[in-house]
Amino acid sequence: MVGMRGAYGGGGGYSNGNESQPLGGAAGAAGPMTTETSTEIVGMEVHKVAPPPPRSTLSKMKARVKETFFPDDPFRGFKGQPLGTQWLMAVKYLFPILDWVPGYSFSLFKSDLIAGLTIASLAIPQGISYAKLASLPPIIGLYSSFVPPMVYAVLGSSRDLAVGPVSIASLVMGSMLRDAVSPSGEPLLFLQLAFTSTFFAGLVQASLGILRLGFIIDFLSKATLVGFMAGAAIIVSLQQLKALLGIVHFTTQMGIVPVMASVFHHTKEWSWQTILMGVCFLVFLLAARHVSLRWPKLFWVSACAPLASVIISTLLVFLFKAQNHSISIIGQLKCGLNRPSWDKLLFDSTYLGLTMKTGLITGILSLTEGIAVGRTFASLKDYQVDGNKEMMAIGLMNVVGSCTSCYVTTGAFSRSAVNHNAGCKTAMSNVVMALTVMVTLLFLMPLFVYTPNVVLGAIIIAAVIGLIDLPAVYQIWKMDKMDFLVCVCAFAGVIFISVQEGLAIAVGLSVFRVLMQITRPKMMIQGKIKGTDIYRDLYQYKEAQRVPGILILAIEAPINFANSNYLNERIKRWIEEENSMQNKQTELHFVILDLSAVPAIDTSGIAFLTDIKKTIEKRGLEVCSSDPKAQFSHTRCNKFVRQSNFFFYFLQLVLVNPTGEVMEKIQRANEAQNQFRSDCLYLTTEEAVASLSALAKMTKP
Repeated sequence: MVGMRGAYGGGGGYSNGNESQPLGGAAGAAGPMTTETSTEIVGMEVHKVAPPPPRSTLSKMKARVKETFFPDDPFRGFKGQPLGTQWLMAVKYLFPILDWVPGYSFSLFKSDLIAGLTIASLAIPQGISYAKLASLPPIIGLYSSFVPPMVYAVLGSSRDLAVGPVSIASLVMGSMLRDAVSPSGEPLLFLQLAFTSTFFAGLVQASLGILRLGFIIDFLSKATLVGFMAGAAIIVSLQQLKALLGIVHFTTQMGIVPVMASVFHHTKEWSWQTILMGVCFLVFLLAARHVSLRWPKLFWVSACAPLASVIISTLLVFLFKAQNHSISIIGQLKCGLNRPSWDKLLFDSTYLGLTMKTGLITGILSLTEGIAVGRTFASLKDYQVDGNKEMMAIGLMNVVGSCTSCYVTTGAFSRSAVNHNAGCKTAMSNVVMALTVMVTLLFLMPLFVYTPNVVLGAIIIAAVIGLIDLPAVYQIWKMDKMDFLVCVCAFAGVIFISVQEGLAIAVGLSVFRVLMQITRPKMMIQGKIKGTDIYRDLYQYKEAQRVPGILILAIEAPINFANSNYLNERIKRWIEEENSMQNKQTELHFVILDLSAVPAIDTSGIAFLTDIKKTIEKRGLEVCSSDPKAQFSHTRCNKFVRQSNFFFYFLQLVLVNPTGEVMEKIQRANEAQNQFRSDCLYLTTEEAVASLSALAKMTKP
């Protein structure tokens, strides 16, 4: 600790090797100092602000890289282990299946067997339906429910994630590829583009995991995803009107306006038989969903309802020859397992841009959904899911899938919820599901010949309706109106323009909001809460009172090139307003900048402090910066008053509680230009106000 004399007087001033040069106010401003005031100042103790310990540039960069790319420190368990153990741990890290297989038991397998068979009953009809949603042959949906789950079981870290095609990625891929190629006119080319897009999606996903860039998907905020998913669910449902109404000539556009226009322009194609069957099975599926939501123990009702609908509708069509009465059916499907498709990957320059763009968008969307679902169920069972490891697993799964006749897959919420409720214990449930699909591909494909397309449409509608989360929308509205605007824009962009444009609008608004928070940081005027030594926002705490003669400002953001000009202008305006409000008895003497919430400052921030100091000196006022974080230091006054062999400061820049990086920048600024005084540094606003108030008394005429 240092006394007030050390902080303000002869022994504690900032020196350049000569006699101390204290700072002070105008010569005519100070009056004689009384014995009482002198004793008060000398006896007052002020805590020193310690500079940060010196670190090399290399160590700083190492720490920054570690916090940026390895915040979870995944290799902390490797420390102190023998080399052989480290290699074994590395192999287990890359292949999580090796972590749980050695301790796998028959009791665990029984639980996984039940869960796997349950999700297979959901995956088979959904796989066929989602493939049609992507304008792909139905068999591709089943292929995508066989190989990817096997790969994920080896590489994935989630016990609950059920892998397969999902509605949103299917919708986006189909709509983007249809803009360039007709799936009916050039089916082989369309299939090649789908496989190539899947390859790029997996490449993007795996790269994000390997390079530890998972924070990129954080730009898809909850508000963005809620609005996007709701809009996409409506678009997906509207697309199924083609199947539900029996329309043959339907628009390929995704917006709500062209879809509804196509529906009412082709009323002559409506089929009452198709409508009747579609409505009946849709009601059945929604009722099953409601039962499972109302009574969670009956989760198997909604899980088995899609397969039951397929079986019942197929029997009805077969018995009554409904295909002859305007009800379209799937038709013949070939038996057999996935065929290699690496020779179908198309890297021709004509379509390379399209496939890369489609892969990027579908990859990010499916990755976001998969990680969000995995983390949701991991939190319910109290275990950790490594986000970057999941990215690598999902990415490699899609790369392998693109070479085995599969399109984009990820962990779907509906299947994962069923998997979780069915009591799955490990990723073995995915293997059971995949083997069930394999049996279907080998032996049961002829049974789907008479499956009506209208039932597949009803299955899709029943599945995506759960993506419309009205309680979440209401909660966003109550909590943050700006987030609600982002949510609405995402929703409106999807249903009125297109899926990808709607997503781009929502992400753009989210990024714009972040930029606004950076360039226009929050500032506040603080006052002292009566009866305490606590200083808080005057607006938030009505009992807080201003300190006469002192303006206390708080900044709650890093100070950098993006906001330094704004801060400069805002502080100047506050000083002008304060001067206009003060009367002659309480003339403004000091401005305290409370920088406790400033985590960092750059060269533009230091220049901002220097500029505001010079501006205040010209106006006959010095800023007292209270509680800046360790990147600031003090300015030097050009005027002083000398009385009775003491130097008294009248105007001074004071910085309070500077933290490591901030203080370091201040020290460097002092070495270069000697702009900030080290004896004007305080640890708390309370100490700064007490010292400055005593100084103001001392300098009164």
